Amino acid sequence: MTHLIRYQLELLLRSQRWLPPFLTYALLMVLGISAGESLLGAYGFGTAMLLPVTAWYVRCTATGEPAAARACLGAAAGQPRTHLAALLAALLAGLALGTAGLLAVWAVSGRTTLPPQAEVPLPQVLLAGLLGTVVCVLLGAAVGALCTRPVLLRAQYGIPAALGASVLVLAAPGSPANAVVRALITASRTARVAFPWAALAESAAGAALVFAGAALFAGRRAAD
Repeated sequence: MTHLIRYQLELLLRSQRWLPPFLTYALLMVLGISAGESLLGAYGFGTAMLLPVTAWYVRCTATGEPAAARACLGAAAGQPRTHLAALLAALLAGLALGTAGLLAVWAVSGRTTLPPQAEVPLPQVLLAGLLGTVVCVLLGAAVGALCTRPVLLRAQYGIPAALGASVLVLAAPGSPANAVVRALITASRTARVAFPWAALAESAAGAALVFAGAALFAGRRAAD
């Protein structure tokens, strides 16, 4: 599996399909975060933006090969493993982008919280931001897996479906993504950091189920 993931990452980098999601994320961060903003509040915005961007990366890796090359690779390694490698490559790309975003926001932000009389220790802030990043990247990868081939057969609906699903996942009250974003923004206002371990477990379990289902569906589609 490792060599398949490495192949997908190399294909993503060489094709430069990674660039539009990266530039979109960078632009949103520049527009949405101002210099001197509280670090926790900035992390709340940044983690939310990772969800649709990671879904975009899934689309890039799942559709990055010509049909003939994809069929040859699927015949050699198996369609389920090939598709799972594409999903995991997108997940790694989202995590790498999210980590870079955490460091960049840390560099330009001011106080850790909004109240001038309260500060939160930086390690706690970084851990909360990292957990939020992982949650939103996992859910973004799950959304992308559901909104691209072979689960979504009509390719023209992939982008609007992924965008709509991303907004829904971020806005739904019971969603782990909604929980971590709200927790970060609330911590910025109250100086009380809550670590979203439950949301992390839920998002990891949900992403694992979606990945497994999408991989199995890829194998069935290839067999039909």
